[in-house]
Amino acid sequence: MTIPIKGTAALIGAAVMVAGTFIWLPAYRTFFGISIGIGIVVAGCLYLWHRLRPVKDDEVHNKRPLGLS
Repeated sequence: MTIPIKGTAALIGAAVMVAGTFIWLPAYRTFFGISIGIGIVVAGCLYLWHRLRPVKDDEVHNKRPLGLS
């Protein structure tokens, strides 16, 4: 089963469904807010981790040990 809409129409349809869910189910607003908050915290932690501990050349493993392309 596939949805026959693509591109901008699909994006607008998804935004309308999310907005409708916000209005229809008040608990969804709380869940969505908590999820966004957790996502922002995790993204910030990962950003700081990689900013303070950059990957060095000697830490990267050789993914092609035989040298084949």
